[in-house]
Amino acid sequence: MSSTRTSQVPSGSGVPEVGLGSVQPGAASQRPRACGKFLYVGDDKFWVRGVTYGAFRPDQDGKEYHDLEVIERDFAQMAANGFNTVRIPHTVPPRSLLDAAHRHGLRVMVGLSAEQYVGFLIDRRNAPNVEELVRMKVRACAGHPALLCYALGNEIPAPVARWLGRRRVERYLRRLYEVVKAEDPRALVTYVNYPTTEYLDLSFLDLVCFNVYLESEERLGAYLARLQNVAGDRPLLMSEIGLDSLRQSEDVQAEVLDWQVRTTFAAGCAGAFIFAWTDDWYRAGADVEDWRFGLTDRKREPKPALAAVREAMAEVPFPKRMPWPRISVIVCSYNGARTIRDCFEGLLTLEYPNFEVIVVDDGSRDGTAAIAHEYGFRLISTENRGLSSARNTGLAAATGEIVAYIDDDAWPDPHWLMYLAATFLSTDHAGVGGPNIPPGGDGPIAECVANAPGGPVHVLLSDREAEHIPGCNMAFRRAALDAIGGFDPQFRTAGDDVDICWRLQQQGWTIGFSPGAMVWHHRRNSIRTYWKQQQGYGKAEALLERKWPEKYNAAGHVTWGGRVYGKVLASLLGRGGRIYHGIWGVAPFQSIYQPAPGVWGSLPLMPEWSLLVLALGCLSMLASLWRPLLCAVPLFAVAALASLTQAGLSVTRTSFTSAPPFTTDRFKQGGLTALLYVLQPVARLWGRLRHGLTPWRWRGVPCFVLPRRRSLAIWSERWQDSAERLQSLEAAIRGLGALLVRGGECDRWDLEVRGGILGGVRVLAAVEDHGAGRQLVRLRSWPKCSVAGIGASVLLAGLATAAAVDGAWVVTAILAAAALGLGLRVFMESARATAAVLHALGH
Repeated sequence: MSSTRTSQVPSGSGVPEVGLGSVQPGAASQRPRACGKFLYVGDDKFWVRGVTYGAFRPDQDGKEYHDLEVIERDFAQMAANGFNTVRIPHTVPPRSLLDAAHRHGLRVMVGLSAEQYVGFLIDRRNAPNVEELVRMKVRACAGHPALLCYALGNEIPAPVARWLGRRRVERYLRRLYEVVKAEDPRALVTYVNYPTTEYLDLSFLDLVCFNVYLESEERLGAYLARLQNVAGDRPLLMSEIGLDSLRQSEDVQAEVLDWQVRTTFAAGCAGAFIFAWTDDWYRAGADVEDWRFGLTDRKREPKPALAAVREAMAEVPFPKRMPWPRISVIVCSYNGARTIRDCFEGLLTLEYPNFEVIVVDDGSRDGTAAIAHEYGFRLISTENRGLSSARNTGLAAATGEIVAYIDDDAWPDPHWLMYLAATFLSTDHAGVGGPNIPPGGDGPIAECVANAPGGPVHVLLSDREAEHIPGCNMAFRRAALDAIGGFDPQFRTAGDDVDICWRLQQQGWTIGFSPGAMVWHHRRNSIRTYWKQQQGYGKAEALLERKWPEKYNAAGHVTWGGRVYGKVLASLLGRGGRIYHGIWGVAPFQSIYQPAPGVWGSLPLMPEWSLLVLALGCLSMLASLWRPLLCAVPLFAVAALASLTQAGLSVTRTSFTSAPPFTTDRFKQGGLTALLYVLQPVARLWGRLRHGLTPWRWRGVPCFVLPRRRSLAIWSERWQDSAERLQSLEAAIRGLGALLVRGGECDRWDLEVRGGILGGVRVLAAVEDHGAGRQLVRLRSWPKCSVAGIGASVLLAGLATAAAVDGAWVVTAILAAAALGLGLRVFMESARATAAVLHALGH
């Protein structure tokens, strides 16, 4: 299939047709906007090919950009060398400079110099009205057609930020952001950060900018991967990269800038600014003589670096001469006619030289097949056999060495396949995924769903390696999929992506993540469909837990080895974490280390929390029969309030784009999003309970052995090392359906076998070598009972006794039955786990 066809993406999808292109003279009349990981001007993706300009020696009136003749010549030379953006870092440019930029088809990043006033946060004496100063600067540029964005400031010094504290700096920049938006609402706003204050939480900004100077290609690539996770769903710009040709050489400068530019765009960045245009530089009242970062010298004569940068920027995001592998794009659909046109239109815009599209219609009863015929894609129609089966059908028909899957309610960025293929070419990953971002224009309900939990997210083990990539945006080496037998057909609607990732990793392969491999993904547009989706996820969790019990804890929750990333992540984590400053705050890279959400912080979002609220509610109602149970009422109120508070706090950190702040529509959206935070765990719980993933499920063999401390000695004529013996025992126990956990490095036990959520048994092993391959294997086991379960049983028994003393016999009977049932459950789960161990040992 040719990749040269173009088609307009429907306006309802939120993002129009995109493609390579730079601003031509006069084209700067449209305002740039941030869409996902990239910038757009009009219908074109806008790659920022930028250079910094200034600071220069001011004239007698203090005007830095006073020589319009020099500015015109410089801008003409920039445009001739492929640049489309100029960054003015320290001074608000005069209108005449913006006019000159517009004449040459250049965009301008305007610096507002917030770093110059931050000291007044420490000492308020003679402090100016900073907000008014910023407001006046914005008014001087607002609405100009050459404007790219405003930069609030440039590198607030790390010692000052450390002195003030991150929250005070963040509030300061947030206030200035709101001032800019009040004066120029449609403008993009950023802040130019640097690695030493990377820890600042500036998630309110429209795009993320960093100055980064690294002279190692490998280190730059690794740090850009980290910054992409800091940026999240927003565009990432390198606001300064460069090299000093005085301390190195002009040839080394050209070589380094070449790979810096290529590495930046290959990492999925929306653009880069080279520091600087010329060696002519003025700072702190004097000409700077001891460095030469410019692409041209002081007389504007080009250095070798200018040609190198021009060539590198002409080939963004990747050189066309790369050996692109053939990719088969597979779209699986069941009754997807409502959204599949968006998917097909997006596939027509793909900028990739060697790919095919295969549509698998999984027994649809709507017009899906007819729409696929309209677009001329290869269509395979089958009876309805489920998502995994459809994925396998597409895999069998694929001719590419890479197989990429995209959902029928998603559509790709034009360079989606390029970013996927480039990652496969540069690594040995078996699979690669990328971000999936909700588009604008889907309506307020879809936006609320996008900000609610339960959406498709990726799980990262590191900045570049994933544990899980969602099925709406994933690609694999075909050989790897064939080696493990493709997808498991039991996963008909969800869970297939988690299963395939775990199976690949089980074989010792890895999964990669490419931030630039972006797709747009519609979210559910009604509460009913969202409820059904979350129920389906609950069912998938039950199926996965049955197949991968070692991946789940006793409560039935998956224990990810990595971190879950998604739009809701920041609202769930809040502002915790520790900042690495280094001794005396001199570390060049100062990051925030955010721990994973703890159990207590995550409880209100767990499905079982709904059961706890229900149980406390029942106890509260029994208070009408026995007044002391009124103590359960505040507990019930606290539990219910915890869910509402979690939802409310998350909504306060959420940004909505479809409604202005402080309006009725915005409050409606906030209320609906909070409701979804409450509904989501209930829907998941219902799906889990219907398909067997219950807190009271049994594990292990259906028989019981008295759970007591016991020791066994097993004589063996065949020699095995300790690890092999334990692995054999593990396999035998897992074969009985029991959940097994290995002991950690500091534990005095080797295995823990769980009979359920409340009880289990621990095993300690030792091997005595008697020579000639003979061994005596000693095993010691002892019960492991849930302290919480026993404590709850004792508490209920105490309440039952107190109720009996007061003559509240109905309450006594209910509480006594609950206490007896809970205590018996602890005993039986431990007994069942003991039976599983003995059964596996042949006893």
